[in-house]
Amino acid sequence: MDTDRYEFSPDPARIDGDWVHATLRDHAYWAEGRSRADQDAANAASRCFGVYRRADGGQVAFARVITDGVTFGWVADVVVAPEVRGQGIGKALVAAIAAQLDALGVRRSLLITRDAHALYSRNGWVPVEPPENWMLRPRG
Repeated sequence: MDTDRYEFSPDPARIDGDWVHATLRDHAYWAEGRSRADQDAANAASRCFGVYRRADGGQVAFARVITDGVTFGWVADVVVAPEVRGQGIGKALVAAIAAQLDALGVRRSLLITRDAHALYSRNGWVPVEPPENWMLRPRG
């Protein structure tokens, strides 16, 4: 990521809720059908992170971590605007999130990805095996 053009921020006040909802709705298979109210509620209950253009402050990437801030974190909703993909912004965002979790002393963090294993493995996430240890309580 070109740090002259973009900056990472953990400041929740900088999150552009309109941008986050529209980008997830239009470019993230896992967020299909999620309402703006649900996204806002999820953001409010999470630690949110963004990457912004230095020139105008416009948001170009987002992620959130659901965490108790000590023992566990769940990385979710990692998304980069299509027009800036391929510039290392996702790599920088995930590395910054890993650093934030390390600074908190979070012992375990999880995520689910369909196709970005290399992005996360470079920052220490490894596949969970065996999957039988995972338990899910689906609703609807």
